Amino acid sequence: MSKKIRVRFAPSPTGYLHMGSLRTVLYNYLFAKHNDGDFILRIEDTDKARYVEGSIENLVKILDFMGLEYSEGVFVDQDNKTFQKGDFGPYIQSQRLDIYQKYVDELIKKDYAYYCFCSQERLEEMRKKQQLQKLAPMYDGKCRELSKDEVQKLLYEKTPYVVRLKVPKEGFTEFEDLIYKKIKIENKTIDDQVLMKSDGFPTYHLASVVDDHLMNISHVIRGEEWLPSTPKHILLYKAFGWKTPEFTHLPLLLNPDKSKLSKRQGDVAVEDYLKKGYLPKALLNFILLLGWNPKTEEEIFSLEEMIKRFDLSGVNKTGAIFNTEKLDWLNGLYVRKMDISKLTKLCMPYLIKANLIKEISTNKYKILNTGEEIDFEYLKKVVLLEQERMKKLSEIGESVKFIFIDKLEYEKELLIWKKMSFEEVKNNLELAYQELEKLNEKDFTKNNLEKVLRDLMEQEGINTGKLLWPLRVALTGLKGSPGPFEVAAVLGKEKVLKRIKKGIELVK
Repeated sequence: MSKKIRVRFAPSPTGYLHMGSLRTVLYNYLFAKHNDGDFILRIEDTDKARYVEGSIENLVKILDFMGLEYSEGVFVDQDNKTFQKGDFGPYIQSQRLDIYQKYVDELIKKDYAYYCFCSQERLEEMRKKQQLQKLAPMYDGKCRELSKDEVQKLLYEKTPYVVRLKVPKEGFTEFEDLIYKKIKIENKTIDDQVLMKSDGFPTYHLASVVDDHLMNISHVIRGEEWLPSTPKHILLYKAFGWKTPEFTHLPLLLNPDKSKLSKRQGDVAVEDYLKKGYLPKALLNFILLLGWNPKTEEEIFSLEEMIKRFDLSGVNKTGAIFNTEKLDWLNGLYVRKMDISKLTKLCMPYLIKANLIKEISTNKYKILNTGEEIDFEYLKKVVLLEQERMKKLSEIGESVKFIFIDKLEYEKELLIWKKMSFEEVKNNLELAYQELEKLNEKDFTKNNLEKVLRDLMEQEGINTGKLLWPLRVALTGLKGSPGPFEVAAVLGKEKVLKRIKKGIELVK
């Protein structure tokens, strides 16, 4: 019987979830689900200097919001308190210090690790010399040669120390990566990496290897940036006499200029994209295709389809370009397919943030500019105007602002369609006004308005653009907007006639 697949996502709680980390989570999740395995969330908080309060809780909430469930690890309850679930805990590394101490002592005893008493000043001086000589920065092994008596004397004197991995000076370290295939590294190029820091906390290298072994992790799926560290991890597995997991290193996410995706060039946090109004399903679909090839022309995948289709053999070696235009297009597809009630609820915070409306009671809202009271059904009609055009939810405020303001401000030249004269604009708007004035409020539906105005154009021999362009601009004050029939149906008779009248007065 084959060993059960167990994978983990093991972030550091340093403030936010990087989009590259979201892809790592997704690939781990899909691989586990596809193979009926376990997906674990472990927190690697051994770097105290980088710890950010509240980031564990924030991370868990985002994974939950994205629909990426895990079977064990660190969770957050309704009171925003963390708790742990599973048979291999603790799942927070700062709570496992005794475990790491036990294994680092074992390495020292076996002569696979050693105490290093070098001061920070000496290490900095050593690195400067290496830089001047254009050598790779590596520890020079000074403390590696200390005798047992010298070590005992320094320990007795309570001299600060770290513990380093004793890397073999000769030979090679080899391992198989599921994407990069066989990798062979000369041991002399591998640094004597610090395993235990002077504060008693382990480094990533020791802690991740110990945890992955004790938690029965079968596959380590992580970013390409960890590829150079993997030989050190292989050496640790060998030192302990443990079986190594399968390694998979995911290619980097890149900016359009092929540089590494980083905060210096724009937003990289998942939170930033969610705040802009990108939908979780669209983000996951987009992230899926950054490095994974479905081997078909398909681009739209539900989470269920992702689980069914995902395989690590489809992951590319080359870095994936993070193209926000593609993300906008994809998000727009998901917006268009969404139920209008659900979409309106999601758009509500953006309408409130834009100071267009405020909630006054359940399903009751006030338009801040006019004081008019409206209900949820009315807001659904407003959002429906933009559903076909919207790329992200944060656009809704600016897009429908014209609905919620009393007086539109625009230049009269905007009313002109191609080479129309102002006289033609005035005449056509007056004809529309006269025709719409005859209608009852209940007749102000999209279909009825379209029939009435198209009949008018046919009867008067007016070119479509020469009536509908100035009418649309008069109703919205915008160069680009939804069509005049849809807008008029939402505005209602009184506002429509008032806005057409203003347009007529502008071109007199």
